[in-house]
Amino acid sequence: MKIVILGPAYPYRGGLATIMHTMAREYMSRGHDVRIYTFTVQYPSLLFPGKTQYIDGPAPQDLHIERVMNTVNPINWVRLGLRLKREQPDMVVMKYWTPFMAPCFGTIARIVRTNGVTKFICQIDNVEPHEHHIIDRPFNKYYLRAVDGFVYMSEQVHGELQAYTSAPALFSPHPMFENFGERVSRNVACERLGLDGKYDYTLFFGLIRDYKGLDMLLEAWAEWMPENRKLLVAGEFYASKEKYYEIIEHRGLQDRVVMHEGFVADDDVKYYFSASDCLVLPYRTATQSGVTQIAYNFTLPMLVTNVGGLPEIVPDGVVGVVCHPDVKGVLNGLQRIYSDGVLDRLKTNFEQERKRFSWSAMCDKLLEVFRLTL
Repeated sequence: MKIVILGPAYPYRGGLATIMHTMAREYMSRGHDVRIYTFTVQYPSLLFPGKTQYIDGPAPQDLHIERVMNTVNPINWVRLGLRLKREQPDMVVMKYWTPFMAPCFGTIARIVRTNGVTKFICQIDNVEPHEHHIIDRPFNKYYLRAVDGFVYMSEQVHGELQAYTSAPALFSPHPMFENFGERVSRNVACERLGLDGKYDYTLFFGLIRDYKGLDMLLEAWAEWMPENRKLLVAGEFYASKEKYYEIIEHRGLQDRVVMHEGFVADDDVKYYFSASDCLVLPYRTATQSGVTQIAYNFTLPMLVTNVGGLPEIVPDGVVGVVCHPDVKGVLNGLQRIYSDGVLDRLKTNFEQERKRFSWSAMCDKLLEVFRLTL
């Protein structure tokens, strides 16, 4: 087949680009002709909350990546749509995670599909965004009704999707990230990160946005205040950081919380997951989380809140603990997961649970949806 993957890729950073690269390699290994078309402009600088959208280093030599898509230039959407219409790929795989992309993606899809050949299949992260805007519903409608089929990663997303379209949709859980290397010794990890090895560490990892509940975790941590343990927060702020530092100061957590601000490069991810003995995702809302799939790779037990698809990915008492999304719930979850013997018992279940999360299964499911559209 002739497959085009449309979405984030090198030189853009982050988990979405990693997913696009991994799927491309999986399809290439099966003999398909695969090209990735990524952005010349993904987010205008004024709308991007982080420090940079880009990574350093050379482009992956095994992938065909072209920067051809500008999310804020309608003329570009038409030109790229006409180009893909002429090229007639069998399948275009699109990643959808925010309504901001809807005008660009929806216009391209509507033009290309007039060739009567190409099918647009979407691997969808979110339908309704975590932070709502008045444009969300009309933008979602414009894009989602231009797509031939979907693969969703949580039942919450499936339910939201059905309000917009009756196109074929199949479930496949978020695959496990295996590109960050293998676990290193705790001593090596602590030395690399500049951490005091006499303490144990509980990890909060990833981009820091208000819906991710770091404030609840800090408040719970102040109530718990375990001896010989610190909370390690690693990630770039995509929200105002002042309120989080105010909690740290007001609750006297300066010596109990280690803040590593900034985007974590791929080469450093393994050190954070190797230095820690538990990952906490105290989200207020969620669909699924790529961070859980990093934890699966490093056999790191998880504490997650009972929102969205998180309990589907992290079943309670199997590889983690599920708690209510409030301060009391997070506190109870911390006390439970750190009860005697719980962490060791949870670790024994990872090998079996990992079998659910393969890239091969995800790519199979995208092809299955494609066949349903023929």
